[in-house]
Amino acid sequence: MSNIFTSPIKKLLSSFLGSRNERILKDYAKICEKINAFEQSISLMSDGELYSKTAKFKAQFAEGALLEDLLPEAFAVVRETSKRVLGLRHFDSQIIGGIALHQGKIAEMKTGEG
Repeated sequence: MSNIFTSPIKKLLSSFLGSRNERILKDYAKICEKINAFEQSISLMSDGELYSKTAKFKAQFAEGALLEDLLPEAFAVVRETSKRVLGLRHFDSQIIGGIALHQGKIAEMKTGEG
């Protein structure tokens, strides 16, 4: 009998709150905005400064920083490194896919990347 009421309630809540997937993607988009906020300052760094960020991240993690707290700046460093080394900039959708993978989820891009 609970199934009779559960389905309409779920539909109603989804219409206001979005599906579970939509809510997760909204959270990832917020993280992506934080990553994008680092882009300008990181692009001004020299190659040496950019290279030294890895050691700084390791030291922060060793001191107890959470990976989730380091993630925005670390992903921004990866994006900038890719721009310099490969000449390619990660799209926001690729960054969001990376966040999903970081959280142990399966991610597949519409282009087939996954």
